[in-house]
Amino acid sequence: MEKLPEWIDTGFLQSRSNHGRVVEGIGRALVAGNPPAGELLPRDEELIELFGVSRTVMREAMKTLAAKGMVVAKARVGTRVRPRREWNMFDVQVLRWHLDVEPSDAFYRQLFEMRLAFEPFAARLAAQKATQAEMELISECVESMRNAEDQTEFSIADLEFHRAVFDAAGNAFFHSVVSLVEAALLSLLRRSSPEPRPEQLRSICDRHQQIADAISARDAPAAHDAMIAVIEVGWSRVFGDAQGPVPLDN
Repeated sequence: MEKLPEWIDTGFLQSRSNHGRVVEGIGRALVAGNPPAGELLPRDEELIELFGVSRTVMREAMKTLAAKGMVVAKARVGTRVRPRREWNMFDVQVLRWHLDVEPSDAFYRQLFEMRLAFEPFAARLAAQKATQAEMELISECVESMRNAEDQTEFSIADLEFHRAVFDAAGNAFFHSVVSLVEAALLSLLRRSSPEPRPEQLRSICDRHQQIADAISARDAPAAHDAMIAVIEVGWSRVFGDAQGPVPLDN
C-alpha cells in the first residue's frame, strides 16, 4: 500500500476495521482542516488504493461521513467537504475528533453557549418533574464528587451529575445533548490550566449541591440560576479572564 497523504493521521489506523480506518482517517483530517471546506477529497480510486480497502467499504465510509454532515458527493464532480456549520456537532465521534486535535477557543466558546441554551432549563424541568429516586441520585452524584480521589474521578462524577439532571428533566430529546456536556467536561481536563486546589473543588461541589437542593425543594428558578453559576465556573476554568464573562446574564 502506498504512503497515506500527509493529511491523514495514521497513528491509530491499524487497530480499526476497514470501515473504521477510513472514517477515522478522513474524519480526523477534515476536523484538522485537511482538506478545507469547499475542497474536494482525492478521488475514490486513490483513496481505495491508499487505504487498501474495497470499493464497497469506501462507499459505506463516505456514506457515514455524509450522514455526519461532513461531506457531500456529486456525480461527475467528486466528494466535497461541507462547511463546518453544516456538520452534526451532536455526533459523539465528530465531537471526539474536535477534542483530539486541540480545539480552538471558538469551539469551546460555542460548546459553552450550547450548554447555556439547554442545561439551565433542564435543571428547571428537573425541579418540576424529578422523582424522589432521581433527586436522591443527583445528591449522590454530588457526594461522589466530594469523595473523588483524583481529578479524573471527580470529572466522571461531575458528568454523572449532569446526566442525572438531564434524566430528571424527563425530556427524551435532552439525551442527545449529553454528548455536548461530556465534551465540555472533558475539555476541563485537556486545557493547560493547573489542577484545581482543594478549596476550589469544594466550591465546585457546593455549587452543584445548590442545584441538587433547589431540585429537591421544587424551586425551579433557583435550580435554573444555580446551573448557570456552575457553567460560569466551567467557563472560567477553561478561559480564565481571557475571553471575558460567560455570554449570559444571571
